[in-house]
Amino acid sequence: MLKIVVLVSGGGTNLQAIIDRIEDGTIENAKIEAVISNNLNAYALDRARKHGIKAECVSPKQYSRREEFNQELLKTIQGYEADLIVLAGYLVVVPECIIKEYRNRIINIHPSLIPSFCGKGYYGLNVHEGVLKRGVKITGATVHFVDEGTDTGPIILQKSVEVEEGDTPERLQKRVMEQAEWVILPEAIRLIANNEVTVCDGIVKRK
Repeated sequence: MLKIVVLVSGGGTNLQAIIDRIEDGTIENAKIEAVISNNLNAYALDRARKHGIKAECVSPKQYSRREEFNQELLKTIQGYEADLIVLAGYLVVVPECIIKEYRNRIINIHPSLIPSFCGKGYYGLNVHEGVLKRGVKITGATVHFVDEGTDTGPIILQKSVEVEEGDTPERLQKRVMEQAEWVILPEAIRLIANNEVTVCDGIVKRK
């Protein structure tokens, strides 16, 4: 059984997609052990508790030094014996100590087709604003393993979404979530839970 810890900062819609797919049996051999947020008021924590999942806050604001926060977050994740860490709208830079400890065991969902509209500054609505400003016709979402860079880890899955005439950043964000993010994030977890992916020379291969 794959033990998952989900890190979130906000509402937790991607978290909900994972919970739903575990509960309906789409994702087998996996269980969310805990949801951890840097934001005490994140609705994602309420979502977790409603489904009987442990939920807690570990925030940088609670510590005088960043290294103290980093070590406490690592200690908390280790306490749940996590096999996989899922970043589902987590707006804190994952510390290097965690990346080293969980190499190729941390995944992130990004709301664009990497390598487009990713990296420093591209998060949330900023991504979709960039897409519309550039005038691209196809966008989407990417699930990738996390390394020391920003959105630079090995790509697991991608799904495209058409940009429509008259789109606003908010409208496009909603469609990318519904048509791509909520589909490929649970699917990536299913693949990992069933040992169907490996990383070789920085490339994800399906078994």
